[in-house]
Amino acid sequence: MHHEITHKEAIAALDGGELVALKTTSDGPGLLRLAFHLGWLAATSAVMLAAPNIWILLPVLLLHGIALVFLFSLEHECIHGTAFRTPLLNKILAEAAGFLLVLPPRYFRYFHFAHHRHTQDAARDPELASPRPRNAGEYLRYLTGLPYWRAQISTVFRSALGKADYDFVPHGGRNSLVIEARAYLTAYAALALASLWQHWTLPLYLWIVPALIGQPFLRAYLLAEHAACPLVADMLANTRTTFA
Repeated sequence: MHHEITHKEAIAALDGGELVALKTTSDGPGLLRLAFHLGWLAATSAVMLAAPNIWILLPVLLLHGIALVFLFSLEHECIHGTAFRTPLLNKILAEAAGFLLVLPPRYFRYFHFAHHRHTQDAARDPELASPRPRNAGEYLRYLTGLPYWRAQISTVFRSALGKADYDFVPHGGRNSLVIEARAYLTAYAALALASLWQHWTLPLYLWIVPALIGQPFLRAYLLAEHAACPLVADMLANTRTTFA
């Protein structure tokens, strides 16, 4: 009978040199990808601001929104410390992406690392705390992104109120989440007040509306990672690789 190799067996089959090479980080490739990503956002912003009619505005708005929400990929790699070799670059860019996505990086690091340790473990994987869609209606609701925004906004407010007692966060790390959430809320409030005072519409036009429109594409992409995969510890079985 054919034996399916497990992720532990796959890693054990690599020699030390291969593992070192796979774990080696650098700044160049990440900076190149970042330049392309930011260049795309700058280009779509310029076209949106100059768009002569709605028929040009709407498709560019969609492209802008997709690029904006996929800054999640930047934050994900930065919290892993793999986007750049320089720790400060990982830290700063995780903060920037997290601010735009309402996903504070310190909170996300605890949440995501717990997910890695307990992937598809129904009792301990924090991603499974919210059931994945089980029918077409739940899937469409999930794709709207509204459950994501509600959960993230609620999490930031809860942490800011000092209630950062999440199961996946060690007691010693909870204070940093409270400080982080309060800093985020202060920055959001300051930006909102300045926008109202100065009649700025750019945050709404280039950030909030595009993020709402682009979120369904990120939700679909992320759902494919584990949905309908078996609840087992083997990463080659419980995780799906998605090429895009």
